Amino acid sequence: MRSTLCLFLVLFLFSSCGSVKNLKKESARFQQEFDSTHVKLESQDQLSRSPYGNLQLRLQGNDFELGYKKGLITKPLLQHQEDVFFQKVAEFVPKPKRQRLLMKFLKWYHRDILKDIPLNYRKEIYGLSKHAANKYDYVGSKYERSLLLHGAHDIGHAMQDLMLVGCSSVALWDSQTEDGKLLIGRNFDFYVNDAFAENKIVEFIAPTEGYKYAAVSWPGMIGVVSGMNEKGLTISLNAGKSSIPLRGKTPISIVARDILQHAQNIDEAIQIAKGFKVFISESVLIGSAQDNRAVNIEMSPKRFDVFEVNNDILFCTNHFQSPTYTKDKRNKSHIASSHSQYRLDKLMQSFSKKAIYQPEDIAKVLRDATGLKNEDIGYGNEKALNQLLAHHAVIFKPDELLMWVSNNPYQLGTMEAYDLRKIFQNNEPIEAIKKLEISADPFLKTKAFADFQQFKKLLPEMEQAAKTKQHLSDNKLQRFEQTNPNLWLTHQVLGDYYFKHQNWEKANHYYEIALSKEVSSEKAKEHLQKKLQKARKKL
Repeated sequence: MRSTLCLFLVLFLFSSCGSVKNLKKESARFQQEFDSTHVKLESQDQLSRSPYGNLQLRLQGNDFELGYKKGLITKPLLQHQEDVFFQKVAEFVPKPKRQRLLMKFLKWYHRDILKDIPLNYRKEIYGLSKHAANKYDYVGSKYERSLLLHGAHDIGHAMQDLMLVGCSSVALWDSQTEDGKLLIGRNFDFYVNDAFAENKIVEFIAPTEGYKYAAVSWPGMIGVVSGMNEKGLTISLNAGKSSIPLRGKTPISIVARDILQHAQNIDEAIQIAKGFKVFISESVLIGSAQDNRAVNIEMSPKRFDVFEVNNDILFCTNHFQSPTYTKDKRNKSHIASSHSQYRLDKLMQSFSKKAIYQPEDIAKVLRDATGLKNEDIGYGNEKALNQLLAHHAVIFKPDELLMWVSNNPYQLGTMEAYDLRKIFQNNEPIEAIKKLEISADPFLKTKAFADFQQFKKLLPEMEQAAKTKQHLSDNKLQRFEQTNPNLWLTHQVLGDYYFKHQNWEKANHYYEIALSKEVSSEKAKEHLQKKLQKARKKL
C-alpha cells in the first residue's frame, strides 16, 4: 500500500492535468497572444554564474515575457531539470503501462488547475514551457507538465514518509540583533536528489506589475520558496503535516510568489494569503522591514491562523504553533512522532543565550549538524538543523535589502551577499558583495565530511544488498559502518543486510545499536523494534 501510494504521489507531479479540451483551448489562446508580443531578450536580461557556482538570473517584463525569457535563457538547465524529475519517476514507476493507467486517473484528479493558478502565472508558465523538451510529450503537453511541476514542493510535503522536506527557520529583531533590525535565516531542505540541486538559481525579477523581488529557485520554476522584495518583505516556506489531498488546489509556491510580488507589509501578506485555497499544510514565515518583525502564517485546506510572538524571536520548523492548531489531532500527532519538535528545541537552545546576533551567527546555526546539547547524532540525521541535504540556505536583512545565499554543497558553501537595492536600480552584471560574504564551512575540509560523502555513495549498494541477498565483503561492510558510526540508519541497514542473509546474531546486534542512537522519528523507531523482535525470535 505504501509503495503504491508513493508511486501515485510522485507520478502526480508529471501527469496531464485538468480538462484536456480546456487546456488545448487555453494553449491555443495563449499562443495567439504570445505570437503578437514578439518577445526577445534585452540587454538587462542576464544569466551568469557566481565565482562559487550559483547561477544568477536577472529578468524583466510582463507575464508572457518573464516566462519565455526564463525558458530561453535557461533552456539547457530547464531540460536537465526535467530529466532529473523523470529519472526519479522511473525509479518508482518503471513500467510505461502502469504510467498510462495512472495518468488517466491523474488527469481527473487535478482537473481544476486552470482555476487554481491565477491567469497571469499560467501565462508565465506557458511562456516557460515553450522551451521544455520534446521527449516527454508522451506524458502530457509541455504546458501540462510545466503546470504540474509547480506542485512538486506541495507533493514533497504530502510525502512525509519519503522525507523530502524538513525546513527550519528563525527570525530575530529588536533586542536580539546588533542594530535592532530584523534578521531572518532559513534552511530549505526540499530534496529530490543531488542532481536536483546542481543548478541553483538566485533570480532577480522585475515584473511589469507589482514589486521587484529576488528569490532562490531552480530551472523551470516561477513560484517562490525563499525570497525578498524591494519593500523588504521576505517569505520562506516550511511544510506542515498534510494528509493525502483529495484534489489539487493552488500550489503553495504560487501563493508565496503572489505575496512577494504584491505585498509590502505583514497585513497585506495575510490578506493575500487568505484569498487562496491550498491543498497542503504550510507555515509561511513572513518578515517585514516596515513592521520590523516576523510572523508565521499557518495555512491548511480547512484552517488559517497567524502565529506571533512578543519576545523578539520567532522559530519555525514543520508543525503549527498558533492557537487554532493546538487541538488539531494531525498537528499534535506530527509533533509527537516527527523530528519537527526536536529541531524547534534545537533552535531554541541555539539562541537561548542573551546575545546580539549577526548574519554569521545565523549561518553557524543553520550549518549545525549536531543534536540537542551538541550531541553527535550522526551525519544526515533528520533531527539536525543541518541534515546535509538542503537545497539552499538563505539569510535576509530586510531593512538594508541584503540577502545571503549559500552555494553547494548543501548550505555549507560560501554564502554570497547581494544588495537588492543596487541590483534593482541598475542593469549592470550581477555581483555579490565580496566583503560581506560568509566563508564556506570549515567542515567541508574535514575527514568527517569525506567519510559522509563515502557513506552516501555506499548507502544505495548496501540497501540493495539488504533487499536482494547480494553478498558484500567484510571490508566493505566495515568501511560502511565506519563512515557514519553515530547515525542510526547506518546500523539499521547493516541489520537489514544480516537479517536478509539469516545471520540472526549480527542482525540482532546492529538493530540494538541502531535503537541506542538518536532515531529520527517514532515510525522509524517502531520499524526497528519490530525487526529486532523478529531477529531475536530466530536466535
